[in-house]
Amino acid sequence: MATTRAYAALRIFTGDAWLNNHIVLADESKITAVIPSASLPPGVVVQHFPDSILVPAFIDIQIYGAYGKLLAVYPEPDSLYKLNEYCRSGGATYCQPTVATNKYEVFYKCIDAIREYWKKGGEGILGLHVEGPWINPVKKGAHIESLIHSPSPTQAKKLLDYGKGVIKMITLAPEVCSQEVIDLVLSQGVVISAGHSNATYEEAMNSFTKGITAVTHLYNGMSSLQHRAPGLVGAAMDSKKAMASIIPDGHHVDYAAIRIAKEVMKERLFVITDAVTETNDGPYPHHFEGDKYVSNNILSGSSLVMNKAVQNLVKHVGVELSEALRMCSLYPARVMGLEKELGKIEKGYQAKMVLLNDRNDVVELIG
Repeated sequence: MATTRAYAALRIFTGDAWLNNHIVLADESKITAVIPSASLPPGVVVQHFPDSILVPAFIDIQIYGAYGKLLAVYPEPDSLYKLNEYCRSGGATYCQPTVATNKYEVFYKCIDAIREYWKKGGEGILGLHVEGPWINPVKKGAHIESLIHSPSPTQAKKLLDYGKGVIKMITLAPEVCSQEVIDLVLSQGVVISAGHSNATYEEAMNSFTKGITAVTHLYNGMSSLQHRAPGLVGAAMDSKKAMASIIPDGHHVDYAAIRIAKEVMKERLFVITDAVTETNDGPYPHHFEGDKYVSNNILSGSSLVMNKAVQNLVKHVGVELSEALRMCSLYPARVMGLEKELGKIEKGYQAKMVLLNDRNDVVELIG
């Protein structure tokens, strides 16, 4: 018989509403009920956290490495354990390791590493996010230009076949990929995000009608919003369905620009950390400067964790706490098609939750 676990906190945020005087009941994996405290069944022992709020655990779907081990440089399970540990320190129980433009053999090794990690019982890794090399060199950012190219259907099929069940998301520039390639990616159930793209507004809007559902790190690495050429930024804002990630570290995007995007896109805007780690090896030598990373003198990644993103959104952007929490939990789950499992404290959802104090620091992870 499954053991019932019970949790009470100062307040509970379900993903929809704040609850007072309620208790979350869960078994080993799923939430079984959210009930008023007065309705607690006899004999159930409750863990009380009177000074904390209980919220859905966060999800980071774009992060490259942690604690000195960039996955692309060290494609092995230990890198993923370190990545999972780093994400959990910021309240994220799930993450999606990402590999930037690289040689195909590096992607294959990273795919192998994730399979081995899962085989060993490793938790918290959703799959692999492949960012490039099918991008536009005009908007390469810190990506290695010599490795960037437009894929043939044969190249795309080989990567997808090797990564079946592991590759969950691909960032590409729609203007450099044929519809045949895009259809092939979509046929594997892989989420396509437009990024590192110089697409015109028209090209971008057209891509949203043909299966591209997301945009990678809004404003960064894409055609900008101009009054006579709205570009990918304008298309992302003008779309009624496309979601977009954003990096609220104060370096990648000015907080005012986040506020403008949030006002327009509302629940279509979600958070990624885009975090990297210090390394001198491989084609991306990330070096820590202040509280950000640079590679070859180009901004290359953040040092964010998800609860810090929540703090920045509330303090610097003026986002309500409930909405900042959704941007770091429910909305990333939604873009990955996991919104029926993750991102809420509700019956039937995974029992993945985080306790935060009044400064939105992580007190404890549950699940």
